[in-house]
Amino acid sequence: MITRRRFLGQSLPFIPGLFTAGAVSLRAMSHDARAVAPPVVPNLDPNTLARYVDSLPLPQVAKPMEHRTAPDGSGERVPLYRVAMRAISVKLHRDLPPTNLWAFGGSVPGVLFDTRSGEGQLIEWANELPQKHFLPIDHTIHGAEKDVPEVRGVVHLHGGKTPAESDGYPEDWYVPGQSRTYYYPNRQDAALLWYHDHAMGINRLNIYAGLFGLYIVRDGVEDALNLPSGKYEIPLVLMDRDLRPDGQLSYPVSPNPERPWVPEAFGEAQLVNGKLFPYLDVEPRLYRFRILNAANGRFYRLSLSNGAEMQQIGTDQGLLPAPVALQYIQLAPGERADVVIDFSLHRGEKLQLESEPFELMQFRVGNAAVADVGLLPKTLRPVPRIAESSAVLTRRLTLDENLNMVAESMGMLLNKTMWHEPITEKPMLNTTEIWELVNLTEDVHPIHLHMVRFQVLDRRRFDTFDYMTANKLRFTSPPMLPEANEMGWKDTVRVNSGTVTRIIVPFVGYTGRYVWHCHILEHEENEMMRPYEVLPARM
Repeated sequence: MITRRRFLGQSLPFIPGLFTAGAVSLRAMSHDARAVAPPVVPNLDPNTLARYVDSLPLPQVAKPMEHRTAPDGSGERVPLYRVAMRAISVKLHRDLPPTNLWAFGGSVPGVLFDTRSGEGQLIEWANELPQKHFLPIDHTIHGAEKDVPEVRGVVHLHGGKTPAESDGYPEDWYVPGQSRTYYYPNRQDAALLWYHDHAMGINRLNIYAGLFGLYIVRDGVEDALNLPSGKYEIPLVLMDRDLRPDGQLSYPVSPNPERPWVPEAFGEAQLVNGKLFPYLDVEPRLYRFRILNAANGRFYRLSLSNGAEMQQIGTDQGLLPAPVALQYIQLAPGERADVVIDFSLHRGEKLQLESEPFELMQFRVGNAAVADVGLLPKTLRPVPRIAESSAVLTRRLTLDENLNMVAESMGMLLNKTMWHEPITEKPMLNTTEIWELVNLTEDVHPIHLHMVRFQVLDRRRFDTFDYMTANKLRFTSPPMLPEANEMGWKDTVRVNSGTVTRIIVPFVGYTGRYVWHCHILEHEENEMMRPYEVLPARM
């Protein structure tokens, strides 16, 4: 009998050994009883490695090659960067051999873009990867058929208000030896964004291999707050991986070699900025941490080992109205958090950043006196709430999972619609819509909309049986308002099991074809992604 339990913010089948190295979910098993499971190679147990022997690496800031005229007709001269996707080999821990990865600009995470609001830039994304993939491709997944080139990529700026032709549409991939130059206008508020591969059919593998990096947008409103900056502003990119004893990546597969896709991938090795158990020396003062959950499917619930408070000052799309004091910060895949920690309260201590049951990294707080500890403003940036009455349309959209008799996943869907079916969501530019996300599955799904930012209205539990059998939406709880640290602008929202999550979305920016999808990458890859099209405004 299969039961289910909650783990790190999501629902998973409870199967003995599911969370040990090398295990896979029963939902990933194939119909084909004749298939022979590949031999199981035990993965590395990260707990056998020494903790806190590697310092936290920081990503290198990208430098432009030259300046060119922006393609938007403005005549503006903008910087041009060139970043290559290429194979690298790098040590994830002092005591491990180098691991083979794919990277943007020679590191994982890739080079960091530090930009200003309103100052556009061009980036040539060059595919210099090998011709063969080193992770297991499932050729039964749409977009990854055997007649499609094995290695391909396309780059999406997650959270960017970007023209459609530069958004990284999943079917606009290109192969080794080719490149694409994208224009990012940066006409948006200060925020921590990130870029990553989005190639149809192998996105989960390319990101697992290391194809992602950070992209910061700054502006004058944020500058005026005098938040910790320079060496006191630290990016933290979280991700989990399974490793073989030789230090190489191990990606989970089903027992059927012809259908290796699994519905979730959780690694035992927790990496921060590409290192296992790193440490960071800090002064006893305020630090700002720009945190990204870049895992394929793991939800992180972040806390400090001594139970100390953290101040969250921003979310996906920029600053909150005011700091929010928290002992725990939950991040779904794709979500970001802007967090300030006051280490002046912990002089001489060693604190661990944790996500139960894992230790992620260590902060080593110095004893030396600091002239300026720093001061966190009580107010940050106004975030006026959008009136529901401004919405011209409310869409009810379901999150679905097809199951067979042995609870095996046959794929996930949005609104019971496959990727290749005609586009059904066609909002008009400069209008506002409410999207009701109805979760009929037993998982938590982080739903991401490209190009736009939105606000969370509320969540409300409902009877899933009534909905699935009689198409009747019967609520079983009153509306639950967003948590305090969700009261800013978002681009990725957690949609809990058995709830309707309502978001209000201004479609401001550009016309064209975009996508919305679950950011659990294994779900996205197997049909939990749909295109939508922003139509021109009526004259």
